[in-house]
Amino acid sequence: MAQFVDWDLAAATAGALSKSGPRVSYAEATDVVGDLRRLTDEAAGHVADYTGLRAQVSHPPVRVVDRRDWAATNIAGLREVISPLMSRLSGDKQPGALTEAIGSRLTGVQAGTVLAYLSGRVLGQYEVFSAEPGQLLLVAPNIVEVERKLGADPRDFRLWVCLHEVTHRTQFTAVPWMRAYFLSEVQAFVDASSSGSEHLVERLRRGVATLSEAIRDPESRTSVLDIVQTPAQRAVLDRLTALMTLLEGHAEFVMDGVGPQVIPSVERIRASFNRRREAGNPLEKAIRRLLGVDVKMRQYAEGRKFVHGVVERVGMDGFNSIFNSPLTLPRLSELGDPDAWVARVHGPAGTIPAAG
Repeated sequence: MAQFVDWDLAAATAGALSKSGPRVSYAEATDVVGDLRRLTDEAAGHVADYTGLRAQVSHPPVRVVDRRDWAATNIAGLREVISPLMSRLSGDKQPGALTEAIGSRLTGVQAGTVLAYLSGRVLGQYEVFSAEPGQLLLVAPNIVEVERKLGADPRDFRLWVCLHEVTHRTQFTAVPWMRAYFLSEVQAFVDASSSGSEHLVERLRRGVATLSEAIRDPESRTSVLDIVQTPAQRAVLDRLTALMTLLEGHAEFVMDGVGPQVIPSVERIRASFNRRREAGNPLEKAIRRLLGVDVKMRQYAEGRKFVHGVVERVGMDGFNSIFNSPLTLPRLSELGDPDAWVARVHGPAGTIPAAG
């Protein structure tokens, strides 16, 4: 079978390029790991009480990882998705041995470079590709680094991050169809390619190369989606964008909604964190745009505003109708118009939230 990426080389590259993180003693590191595990359990109770959503399937405990482990986990997840796809698309066609070796190694180095960069910026993640129902990851070095830069109370900041990430875990474990739906949409995005396997592989390689090049050339104005996307994929991308905006906005809404009762400094943390999100040197801004991070930042704001608007109109129980089925998820056009979603799902009059 043709190999699109040399995954072992990708992992080795990410491990070599990932920075170790802030300086902490062994005792401090042990305390941070234990703290994050305890706060994840605490956050789970707060999220369930605030949202009314409770896990319908069992899930593994949180994994507190360093930057290298985060990159390795994501490489394993990507391998689970991409390798079967490449096998299906390529069929019996095999490239020359030299072509495959050079191409897969080059892409492996590029993929490892991108993941090494991201490994220094991600605070947490609910990773859904590698196993069902998914795995909650918290990147301890990044959490410690950011809380220090913000001058935040460590316990408050860590719980705040845990609330966000546990909300994501809840979205996939309290809504049993969510993971299969998300993965099917990712598959549909790939299947919507209008070209043969050779063209798809080439577009994917060019996309990875563009991300890698952006780390060295901040003046580049090419978007990776411009390279990978075909016209036939736009409808699928709209659905994925709407879903991700909902999930991110919901997590933002919950972490701040729970916050005032359990995190006394939440308002100061939010203000400082938003300033950090908006800042960045020209290189980081270019890379964020090419990686789609700028889009994700807009998703946080747009999604949070949508969730707030729906809850304001129909209450939390009415909002939770959004998770009834894929048909009740918001359309892209509804994200800026909560009334449109309420009218479609609850009827023109909507549902009056209970007093108090």
